[in-house]
Order: sequence, then structure tokens, then C-alpha cells
Amino acid sequence: MIVTLNAYNVVAARCAAQYLEMHETVEKGNLIYKIDVFLTSSIFRSWKDSIIVLQTTKSLNPWSEDLKIVSHCLDSIASKASIDASKVEWSYTYNRKKLPSENGNDTHWNGVRKQQLVPKDWWVEDLCELQIDMYKRVITTIRSEGRVSADVIGEALKAYILRRLPGFSKGLIQEADLVKCHYLVDTITWLVPREKNSVSCSFLLRLLQASIILECGENGRKELMKKIGQQLEEATVADLLIQAPSGETTPYNVELVRDLVEQFLIQEPDGHNDCPADNEFREISHGDVSDASRVRVARLVDCYLAEAARDCSLPLSKFVELAEMVSGFPRPTHDGIYRAIDVYLKEHPEITKSERKRICRLMDCRKLSVDASAHAVQNERLPLRVVVQVLFFEQVRSTTSSAGDSIPELAGSIKALLPGGSHASSRSATTNTEDDWDAVPTAEDLKALKGGLANIRLKEETEHGNDSNLAKINSEKVAMTKVKGLIMSKKIFSKLWSNKERHSENSSSDTSESPASSTAEETKSTPSRSRRH
Repeated sequence: MIVTLNAYNVVAARCAAQYLEMHETVEKGNLIYKIDVFLTSSIFRSWKDSIIVLQTTKSLNPWSEDLKIVSHCLDSIASKASIDASKVEWSYTYNRKKLPSENGNDTHWNGVRKQQLVPKDWWVEDLCELQIDMYKRVITTIRSEGRVSADVIGEALKAYILRRLPGFSKGLIQEADLVKCHYLVDTITWLVPREKNSVSCSFLLRLLQASIILECGENGRKELMKKIGQQLEEATVADLLIQAPSGETTPYNVELVRDLVEQFLIQEPDGHNDCPADNEFREISHGDVSDASRVRVARLVDCYLAEAARDCSLPLSKFVELAEMVSGFPRPTHDGIYRAIDVYLKEHPEITKSERKRICRLMDCRKLSVDASAHAVQNERLPLRVVVQVLFFEQVRSTTSSAGDSIPELAGSIKALLPGGSHASSRSATTNTEDDWDAVPTAEDLKALKGGLANIRLKEETEHGNDSNLAKINSEKVAMTKVKGLIMSKKIFSKLWSNKERHSENSSSDTSESPASSTAEETKSTPSRSRRH
């Protein structure tokens, strides 16, 4: 009888021969011997046949396991995937980025066809045909060979989950069998290499989102968050816009982003931990993050807050908490956090004066760009004190820029006048005056302030000095004097100013030589204006 064996029936034939005890002791050249020769000489030498045979073994367990067919298939596939790509001579599936020869654009040099290079990840698409349990065993065997880099393993995992989990790239779970999806995501999470940058941060965030939706294991989720924290500077705002769990009032999971930023801040020195995952006593380094990474994460958080602030149900406490986590990070400008603050104020007009003051403390007016400053001085949503801050620093910057100097620190009574926080003093002011100071300016107020400062000519004051440092000091004094005089002309800060002056006279600060002291009498004689409401 003629028996035609192939990759699809050879496992069943081998198991049947074993069951029928068709050994060599019964007859020479019996079926078991012939099938074993066929497997060794043909099947296990073929890349695609080894994958097909491995797929057929599942329905014939435990026979296929006991006969070592599964282990032989795993070794065959792993050895071929681990071989130098230049030695690959068999066919494989590779549709993600075709070679020039596959596109019909053969490259030639002096009429001689150039040899096309085989990509390092040539094998990943063919393995996507395997079920997740067999796929896990294959990847584990390949990694044990130690000849495939972590980034190629990461590429294989990405290709597999995109094939097996429709909607994954969009953060959606479209598969009806949630139990199957749960196991799939858990397994891929477990297989992600420990090496940093083996997979992209975007992929890790999508994996984390799927893990949350499917309520996967807490340990796997924590490991994912740790990996994301090590690569957070690579993320985009779109990656971080993860939907909040059902039942939450806000559309985005701001708490999750806060936890990821926290993981970024507590990275370990070498980017991975050699100790067991449950070791609670491992040492954590807080200083292994580069300034460049901090700049990118600060920009990322600023942009994320600008998007999250569009939600009218976002509490101020969550916004401020996340912003304060990166407040100490270096930033070229504070334009990003200013934009986020402006969006929040626009979408939450009902917040109180104290809340408005609290959120505005997150930005440094000295670090606003020219365009952002121009926008801020016309922004009716900002407290009046912030607008005056911006105007003052713009005047000082316009004067000192010609000398190449940086914007100076506030001195004397101007520092006392500006709002509390890291850049100003908030001492001694009556409640009523503070209410006026924190009030939102009207269009007329902004127009008057801009018009007054437009007439200041600081340049004329600095041209009389030969020394650049003296010119800088003089211009700063003139700026403070003019700004103070402008505020005085508005008559809404007279009570606050007199209180600040009385306090500064009794203190040991350096305000005794400030321009405010020369106009104290003028301040006292200025009639008070009724408070704005």
C-alpha cells in the first residue's frame, strides 16, 4: 500500500504507528522507522513544515509530547530563527516591509544584480499562525538560544498581538472571547523582554490599556508600568489619552498618567532589576534620569494637561497634582503649562479666585515666550496680578535683551507685591485687597495697562550708563517704578501697596533701596478706589 506523508498527516501517522506497536522488532523497515526518517530528513529541515507540524500536535496530545515531536519542532524552529540572517535560504512570509526585489525594483551595479539582505525579523510573521500557548513555547525557546536580540523579540510580539487582537492599535478589544483575550494579553506581557527599548513606549501603553480593559493580573500591570516609566519620554499625547474605567466622571485616566510619571521619577540605575520582582527592599535611584528626558516628559505632561483640561469634570486637584510632579523639570519655556492653564480656565469658568490663583502659580511668567506673553496680557481669564507680572517681565526683558542679560529677579516691593509661590511673596495683605488683586481683569483694565506700558521708554534710561551691569540695574529700577506708577494710576491697588510698604519698612529685606520707597508718600495720598466685584 502506498502512503503519502506530508506535514499535515505525519503526526497522526506517527501516533497511530506507535499505538499499533509497529517497531523494528516486529519487522525491518516498519512504519515507525520510516516516519522517523521522514521527520528527520524532511520535516525538521523545512522552516514552514516545522511550523505546520507543530500546529497539528495540539490535537494529538499527549502522544505528540511523549514521542518528542513537539520538542523537536521547537528546536527546529528556534535554531532556524536564531541563524545569521545572511544564511537564510528558505522561503518565508514578510509583508510588513517588502524587499526591493519583491517590489520589482531590482538594484543593479554595472549590470550585476546585488544580493538582497534578509531582515533580522524575517521569521516573525510565519510564527503568527501559531496558537498562543505554542507561540509562548517557541518564543521562550528562541530566547533561550541567546542569539536573537531583544528588539527583534519585541517586534515579533508586536506582530503577533496585532494579528491576533483586532483593534489593539486603537486601544479597543473587538474579540468576543474575553477569556481568550485575557490569556493572550497576559502571555504577551510576560514575554516582553526586560531590556529597555526592546519594544516602543507606544506599544507598552497599548498593552497596558488592554490589560486594564480585560482586568488582567496586577503583577503584570505593575511590570508594564515600570517599563513605561523607563521610556516615558518616547510617548506621545495620543498614547497617554487612555480611557478612564467605567464609573469614573472623567473621560481620561489622569491617575494612571500620574502613576506613570511617578515611575519615571523612580527609575533604577541600570534600567532593569536583577532581583526578584517581589523584592520590596531593592534600592531605587532618583537621579538616573537625564535632563533631556526630563525636558521631554515635562513637555509631554504639559500637552497632556492641555488635552485633559478640556473635560469640564476634571477636578482642579488632579490637574495641579500632575502638573506639580514635573514643576521642577527643566523647560526652555513655560508656554506649554500656560496653554494648559488657559484651557482649564476657559473650560472651568466657575472656579473660585483662590483656585484661579492656585493654578496660575504653576507657571513662571519670566519663562513665557514673546508670543505667549502677548497672549497672556490680553487674557481676561488670568488674575490681574498675573497680567501685571507678565507686563513687568516683558518690559525688563525688552530692556535687558540688547545687553544679552537674562531676566533679573524681582526685587524689593515689586517682589512683595506679586503673588505668593516660588517666585514671589504672599505675606501681609488684607483679605479685601487680595480679592481685588486676584480678581479677573476687564477688557478696559487690560487696555489701560498695555497702553501705559507702551509709553515706557526704558532704553532712554539705560543709554546714560557706560557700564552694562549698571544699565541693567537702572533699567530694572525704571521698570519697577513705571509699573508701580501704572498700577497706582488704576487706583485699585492703593491699599495693598501701602500695606506692603509698611511691612517692608519693618523687615530686614533688601527693599530699602527699591523705587517703591521713594513714592511712599504718593501712595498714601492717593485716594482709594472702591473694590471691584
